[in-house]
Amino acid sequence: MVRLLHLSDIHLGSGLSHGRVNPATGFNTRFEDFVGCLAEAIDRGLHEQVDLAIFGGDAFPTATPEPAHQEEFARQFKRLADAGIPTVLLVGNHDLFGRGVGGASLNIYSALQVPNIVVGARLKTHSLQTRSGPVQVLTMPWINRSALLTREETRNLSLEQVDLMLVDRMKLALEAEIRRLDPHIPTILLGHLMAENAVFGAERHLAVGRGFSIPLYMLARTEFDYVALGHVHRHQVLCEDPPIIYPGSIERVDFGEEKEQKGFILAEVERGRCRYEFVSVAARAFRTIQANLSDSEQPHRDLVQAIEKAKIQGAIVRVLYRIHPHQSPLIDTPSLRHLLEPAFAFQLQPEMVSQLSQPRVPGLGESCALDPIDALGQYLDSRPELKNLRTELLQAAELLLHSDADPLFDPNGFEEDTDVLVETTQAALHLLEREEAVRTDQLGLFS
Repeated sequence: MVRLLHLSDIHLGSGLSHGRVNPATGFNTRFEDFVGCLAEAIDRGLHEQVDLAIFGGDAFPTATPEPAHQEEFARQFKRLADAGIPTVLLVGNHDLFGRGVGGASLNIYSALQVPNIVVGARLKTHSLQTRSGPVQVLTMPWINRSALLTREETRNLSLEQVDLMLVDRMKLALEAEIRRLDPHIPTILLGHLMAENAVFGAERHLAVGRGFSIPLYMLARTEFDYVALGHVHRHQVLCEDPPIIYPGSIERVDFGEEKEQKGFILAEVERGRCRYEFVSVAARAFRTIQANLSDSEQPHRDLVQAIEKAKIQGAIVRVLYRIHPHQSPLIDTPSLRHLLEPAFAFQLQPEMVSQLSQPRVPGLGESCALDPIDALGQYLDSRPELKNLRTELLQAAELLLHSDADPLFDPNGFEEDTDVLVETTQAALHLLEREEAVRTDQLGLFS
């Protein structure tokens, strides 16, 4: 039985915009978060005395990482090598250099022949000797379609057709490699790919260009005892026999991963059998606070209450709130910043609700044949700032439309109704004048 540590998608150097320079170390605080999660995974692997460590690709955001990021990555994995634990580093799409003759950032370890470090830069089976016996690791790095696009045979093919051709060729190459496997030794497939049925995470936005999917049947083979995948940032188990698992990334990159668990896999593999568990790491929390204040009479108070309800201590926080332009002076931004100080980092993102962008009232087009009272009712329903006057305005309209006498001079008396009409009309005019001033200010912003 071989005990293994499976982690992937470290992306050292990502998400730095949410951090700041730590004066004690000179590093970005978000970089320190990523290193901390990586160190936590390796600490657990060493504590559990794993026999093998496998990394599913994407060490950095790009193939040309900063020297400090390379150094910290090497320092962490050297701990495994120094403990005599064979470690396989797979080349992911972010590790590949796309210009000239190509290459990958991880190839430096194979060029230097670092002891106990194997780089999976091509489809190949690596026979490794661990403390608990031999194991086979078949590496399937990220495959670019560019190798086919430059060939004459693909000149008039669509990208979908090129993808099908690429999958067919990978299928043949994988089948040839499988036939060379020793059927008596535990076998692990380590691939950086997008498998069918997998659910995307933030890698959809991090990736440059569109990738292609590998059919699940290509991976769910009896020859494999464990299929370790990388590329998708969301932890998920695609199959149980054999286990086909994305451990996900070890730290949150952005708010797209706000609700995802982050961690790694510990597994015990023997021929024909595998047990595994997902282990969470202390990834930095992301929190989104949303508030629609456009109908609020006290928008600042309501926004403060929304922030106070959220768990912001040590989290990366964004506050999204909707207000009308005339409400903007009511928001005390300095006090909000003071309130958010316990957060690791925060963003205040107001969204101005423009009267100019309000949609037309349904049913009030040029061909509308509604009763005037119904039409007025629909209009008032679309104007929340007039909701307190709705009943009075409708009553006044009924009075004007259905009275045969002039309400201002009828001796039979409409004095009370007339007073209501005058007062509500004046109030409505006041509101419309204020709205017109706001609209004029808005137009001035774009002139």
